[in-house]
Amino acid sequence: MIVDKRPLRGWRLWLFTATLAFITIVVLSNIPGYTITVPHVAGSLGGISPSFGAWGTTDHMVGLALGLPFARWFSGRFGDYRVCVVAMLLYACAAWVCASSEKLWQLLPGRIALGVFGGIILPLAQSLALREFPERSRSWVVGLWGVLSMTPFTLGVFVCGWFAEFSSWRALFYTDMVVGALGAALVSALLYGRGFNVRMARFDFVGMILLTAIAYGVQTIFNMGNDFDWFASPILQAALIVVAIALPAFVIRELGERNPVLDLRLFRHRIYAIATICSVFGFLIIQGLLSVFVFQLQLLVGYTSSLAGRVYLLMFVVAAPVVAILHELNKAIDVRLVSFFDFVGLAATLGWFGLFDRLAWFDQLSWPMLSLGVFIALFFAPLASLAMHGLSGAQLIRAAEELALLRTVAGAFGISLLAVVQFRRSPLHQLELADHLGGRRFASLDLLAQTVAKFEAAGVSSAAVTRRLVNLMREQSALLALNDAFLAGAAVFVALAILIWFAHPTLIAFWRRDDVAHLRTEELMETP
Repeated sequence: MIVDKRPLRGWRLWLFTATLAFITIVVLSNIPGYTITVPHVAGSLGGISPSFGAWGTTDHMVGLALGLPFARWFSGRFGDYRVCVVAMLLYACAAWVCASSEKLWQLLPGRIALGVFGGIILPLAQSLALREFPERSRSWVVGLWGVLSMTPFTLGVFVCGWFAEFSSWRALFYTDMVVGALGAALVSALLYGRGFNVRMARFDFVGMILLTAIAYGVQTIFNMGNDFDWFASPILQAALIVVAIALPAFVIRELGERNPVLDLRLFRHRIYAIATICSVFGFLIIQGLLSVFVFQLQLLVGYTSSLAGRVYLLMFVVAAPVVAILHELNKAIDVRLVSFFDFVGLAATLGWFGLFDRLAWFDQLSWPMLSLGVFIALFFAPLASLAMHGLSGAQLIRAAEELALLRTVAGAFGISLLAVVQFRRSPLHQLELADHLGGRRFASLDLLAQTVAKFEAAGVSSAAVTRRLVNLMREQSALLALNDAFLAGAAVFVALAILIWFAHPTLIAFWRRDDVAHLRTEELMETP
């Protein structure tokens, strides 16, 4: 088929770019945006535990990651814009399933489907936007998409928190429906009649099935472990068996497959392997802590969902300008130095969060949140530049897709794992606090008899006093456990700051072309 080489110009180009940018923000905002609504979702779906409601975040993220390989294959057979339009329509349908859900078993399939179609939309939207701009302007588009990558953690959390408090958590999915349908209409109208080059490639369906089994098997174990006593549960035993069989089968198959869904041979490049490890483990900590923290702000500190969203909005103040210029800065200096500075800064900031010894209010959280915004903005672009070092051609695109896939799955794992850290550390802090009060057992507050007697003299019953003291100890132990999660994250970034120096130096600028392949790769690697 003949490719139409006439790009959009004038108001059509800006409408097209704004449409793709807005739907990118909406797709990315479905991760942190849903997380802030979890307490409302849990209460609405029959009063389930908030930990069950959080499955909608983690399963959605795994679906988002698994949608990325389908984007490449479908777009090669049917064209970028056609696949993107269909994905937007299906995205709107999946959002309707989520919005109309009354039970958790109805919501979860909708969230997974929303993730898969979102994973198809994201890389295609970036590619379509880049292709329409002249070469001299493409670097500007990369900077714009870098700014968009910070909006889910900031504007997205705030808007969805406002929805949950003043409207309904379902408003998030109503917005998805409108944006998906409107985006499909505008993109199809603006690119109507556009041709494409057919790129026929064999798709590794067996590898995709094995990868899906591994990702959802591990995620199910992490999701359900705390609530179902880990491997005492037959469901989790079955999930472990599936993962134990699928993982070695996947590795063996992918190493021998010509067109693997995940090219493990890329890890022979030391610089790519180190950049990927840093990106995966770093994002596991960042995504996990951001999700757990916004959840606990509401449960522990008593913040409303809109106020918790305002805390995250602070990050955008400093993050947006940093992201906008960072990809140009990376071309002039050794990106290992930038990443090292970023990892040390993240370790210090997370350590700052981890030293709170009492419930913190908005003004106390503002400065560490501003600091966190700066260092999250510095996280993605240097590692993307590092991962691309020494790669070219088809390898470059595959490396970008794999890094984005692995990082997104790691983010889903991080939400569950850091919730496990907090859950497991909380009882230990309860015992320590009980010891400080003089008793070896948490329920025994015998040595507080004098305090109880004073309250009784004031007309308060001993049972009420004891109950209130127990609740205070539980709240404080949960806060200390959250501190432990932040301190564990700080320790991980200290280790990554050391690991980054084992990569080769990148002082020599080896890629400076603003062609679509390189810029598309850069965008995909920088998108969280």
